[in-house]
Amino acid sequence: MFRKMENNYTDSDIQVLEGLEAVRKRPGMYIGTTSEKGLHHLVWEIVDNAVDESLAGYCDDIEVVVHKDNSVSVKDDGRGMPTGINEKTGLSTIETIFTVLHAGGKFGGGGYKVSGGLHGVGASVVNALSTWLEVRVYRDGEVHYQRFENGGHPCEPMKIIEECAKDRTGTTVTFKADPTIFKETTEFNYETLATRLRELAFLNKGLRIHLIDERVPDKSDVFCYNGGIIEYVNMLNKNKQPLHEDVIYVEGMEDNISIEVAMQYNDSYTPSIYSFTNNINTYEGGTHEDGVKNALTRIINNYARNAKLLKEKDDALSGDDVREGLAMIISCKHPDPQFEGQTKTKLGNSEVRKIASDIFGQGLERYLMENPQVAKSIVEKSMTASRARIAAKKAREATRRSGALDVTNFFGKLADCKSKDATISEIFLVEGDSAGGSAIKGRDSMTQAILPLRGKILNVEKARLDRALSNEEIRTIITAFGTGIGEDFNLDKLRYHKIIIMTDADVDGSHIRVLLLTLFYRFFKPIVEAGHVYAAQPPLFVIKHGKTIKYVLNEQERDEYLASLSPNTKYDIARMKGLGEMDAEELNETTMDINKRVLRQITVDDAIAADEIFNKLMGEEVEPRREFIETNATYVENLDI
Repeated sequence: MFRKMENNYTDSDIQVLEGLEAVRKRPGMYIGTTSEKGLHHLVWEIVDNAVDESLAGYCDDIEVVVHKDNSVSVKDDGRGMPTGINEKTGLSTIETIFTVLHAGGKFGGGGYKVSGGLHGVGASVVNALSTWLEVRVYRDGEVHYQRFENGGHPCEPMKIIEECAKDRTGTTVTFKADPTIFKETTEFNYETLATRLRELAFLNKGLRIHLIDERVPDKSDVFCYNGGIIEYVNMLNKNKQPLHEDVIYVEGMEDNISIEVAMQYNDSYTPSIYSFTNNINTYEGGTHEDGVKNALTRIINNYARNAKLLKEKDDALSGDDVREGLAMIISCKHPDPQFEGQTKTKLGNSEVRKIASDIFGQGLERYLMENPQVAKSIVEKSMTASRARIAAKKAREATRRSGALDVTNFFGKLADCKSKDATISEIFLVEGDSAGGSAIKGRDSMTQAILPLRGKILNVEKARLDRALSNEEIRTIITAFGTGIGEDFNLDKLRYHKIIIMTDADVDGSHIRVLLLTLFYRFFKPIVEAGHVYAAQPPLFVIKHGKTIKYVLNEQERDEYLASLSPNTKYDIARMKGLGEMDAEELNETTMDINKRVLRQITVDDAIAADEIFNKLMGEEVEPRREFIETNATYVENLDI
């Protein structure tokens, strides 16, 4: 039976957002997020336009300046934006570019053969999300200028404000992000800017990018790499021991699609493979990466068979085997790339797979034939990786078969929670038996599981998977998570959506935390990427006055709280004990109660930088670790020795 209800859905309820209103109404649709990541995306949109001029062969220099008020200027020496009247809009071309969505020279009009800003919304979106934006175009001996305010509205039509040298060309865009949109922060992070600009310089050999921070005296960097992605691979292997001296480099073009690959093996056990299309980091891979990986496996197996290094009875080397310890950069330049999703993280063009495979395969095959000693060392490393993979598979199978004894031993360690709903369940990895005992007594047994860790786990930065699986603590963690590991890994089987590392705030506790994070980053990376890993933040001080008990995380919080008290208050302040010295009530009150605790989420925003830091901290080389500690020592707070 249907009920007839009043129909109050009318024509007047349909809204039409004109111009840039849609961008301001739903900024996440255009830049992903309005957090710090989205803020920096504004810079990338303008920088990408300048880099596209370089890809077209017209720009050698880009300058990015962060001004004292956190406005940003991006200056290039490209051709300069066209300054005439656009026949379709009736506006100047500059005003069209900065106020009309999907207006630009990247839609087949001949302005650009290859570009990164493929959606054509970059400049107008930056304008829409800025308090103000100014553009200066240098061409034909004149400086053309226009200013926009209040979310992209032109203050007046474009005008010529001065003369310049006849041969000077280029564009300068300056903007100030709108704090009503970016409520979290409008302060740009220098390291975030430097990392991406350095990456762009690697990917565009010879392009000079100058980053200046006017907020800090004399803070600047110049990025320029005539060796291009060869120098990129050198940077990836900077703190590792290369297996061969030369970086293997292959490039080629077919059907106007350019493929460029640089690679070098090192003595580590994990690959560092990063792919790009038109300077965009395709961190989910795609057809260009598939083609190169397929060719790598095929060519190394063929060489190993032909050179009798791999016997007929031996199984073929797997993709994982031939990629162990490989640092590789893959760069594809495509006139019409098709990306999967608005975020442009995976290349979908099917024709690229064969082109990439053919170009890279032929180049690698030629290199191996011309360099038999290097080829032999690569094959031998791959064969060692194959034996370790088989050993790891047997270890996993043995762990599954061992059944009752291991399960009994496992459940003797884990105090599981009653809930089977992973979305509300959390597991605390607790340093030491005593802290573990207090945590078990102080937990919410419905949703909180406790796994005490005895001693320091294996440093997996220096170990293959087969050796990691021989470590009892690591096996216990694998069993507790439920995801499996290596080839068996399945994120959907994760039993807890919060994995909380709970260690003391001293040197040993910090070391255990880094060991665990290294394990997660190397063998459980999707767990970290999905945002399931946290570090507990036990307080450093307790302040008591009257009947009030206040826990604070650090000296700054302590000082701020004390300053907030009235002058006549008497108070007691004490440094907190270690986790193992707290009773159940204290541990719950300070570190575990979901209504009072402080957790720090562990993220991997920049996989390349994270890889470099983990290798510095946990790798074989001592000197990079010493340099890292000396450089960052001044930032250390709350050091407890």
